[in-house]
Amino acid sequence: MASERPNTESKALAVNLDARRYGSFAEIGAGQEVVRWFFRVGAAAGTIAKSMSAYDMSVSDAIYGPCERYVCRQRLQDMLDREHALNLERLRESRGDTTAFFAFADTVSARNFHGTNECHGWMGIRFQAHPRDQDSQIIIHVRMLDTENSLQQEALGTVGVNLLYGAFFLNHEPDQLVESLLDNLSTRRIEIDMIEFSGIAFRHVDNRVMSLRLVQLGLSNAAMFSADGDVLLPSEVLRKKPILVERGSFRPYTNVNKDMLESAKEKFAAEEDVDADEVVTIAEITMRNLRANGDIDLRDFLERVDVLAASGMTVMISDYFEYYRLAAYLSHQTKKKIAITMGAASLIELFDEKYYTELDGGILESFGRLFKNDLKLYIYPLLDQETGELTTVENLQVADDLRTLYQYLVDKSEIEQLDNYNPEYLSTFSRDVLQLIESGDDAWKQHVPEEVANIIERRGFFGCRRLPVAKPTQPAVAPLALEQDLLAASSSALLS
Repeated sequence: MASERPNTESKALAVNLDARRYGSFAEIGAGQEVVRWFFRVGAAAGTIAKSMSAYDMSVSDAIYGPCERYVCRQRLQDMLDREHALNLERLRESRGDTTAFFAFADTVSARNFHGTNECHGWMGIRFQAHPRDQDSQIIIHVRMLDTENSLQQEALGTVGVNLLYGAFFLNHEPDQLVESLLDNLSTRRIEIDMIEFSGIAFRHVDNRVMSLRLVQLGLSNAAMFSADGDVLLPSEVLRKKPILVERGSFRPYTNVNKDMLESAKEKFAAEEDVDADEVVTIAEITMRNLRANGDIDLRDFLERVDVLAASGMTVMISDYFEYYRLAAYLSHQTKKKIAITMGAASLIELFDEKYYTELDGGILESFGRLFKNDLKLYIYPLLDQETGELTTVENLQVADDLRTLYQYLVDKSEIEQLDNYNPEYLSTFSRDVLQLIESGDDAWKQHVPEEVANIIERRGFFGCRRLPVAKPTQPAVAPLALEQDLLAASSSALLS
């Protein structure tokens, strides 16, 4: 039987009783909700070097330097850097051999008096896992979902204690650390939509996997990372930007996937009020897709995202299987136009009523939610490999009782056929490409972009036979070196 999680009080006390831990707390915007726990449980004198709340903006600027936004990642990083550096500067010589120093910080916007603000915050810890160790760091972004300020502050204090406890006692088990962040809370109160590990204690941690864990554990419904593998905060990447999404399995990323996205982007950029230079393109993979064969296979997940990274794609992992839920999420992030590109086969599924039985209004309610914010669907044609016929928006078959609804959406240009596609790619299907890779048939390379083929072959993705690594050739012996060897051998012979 699994042991119960420690409560917030016992976690704070465990930190206070660990004689190695000593550091500072700096909190902006919601009082000193985290440090209060450590004062409350006792034995804080051995843990807290300093506690401060730079609540006033001018005071905050005087300490950490000016900034445009006070609840942002850069402000948090400035706080962590300065407070941790001060601890080391002041105390390293006197007690560095026995003390693992840390600095905890948060900058938060809790519910204001009128209830009109976004309730969110950045929180992090910079710490030494052991005395004299190199620094490690964890940063998270939280959203407070309680409707009362006092409840938000309470939840913030709890997640802060969880973060400190996890950093000190679970840093060797990052999966458990992530899972523990909502101990004694629930996803109805706090959402964690970004986490980043860095430093010596987390040198083997892949932050893309940690982003996946956030969604897998229900701490967030979506997570995002760049082609470089850097974790991103979706609300910052998508804020005030037009968004184009392609949903897929990307096993692997094929010429069709690339052509679909490029064709849709060309059409989308031509739309009124869409600046082509501002469009954010996203490759989205749903949790249902990752679980298609049962449990999530981390190797398979990383192979997919590495292939997308080779193509320069920003990746989103989401728990929004229903398109209307994805649309609602995206419309919450931006007021600019949103588009989703998909194949005709996916459009057929979109009009299948079996997916909407849980909604009181059924498919009509789902479509009302999907298209209410001027969302657009761009449709890539589907080739019948047996007959050679194309399924397009014009001839797509839907149920008779949905034909009027379908035609209405087409007439309003909310569903639009892509006519700028490359017909040479229509015979490419991911499942066939995957079979070719697994069978060792090099014909698969014709169906994927060159950069994708290179990484699949070089690293043996999707069951591909890896290219043999050429052994370095032995350098030729220079004449002078050969002469010296002969002289040395002669000398040895004379001496023996």
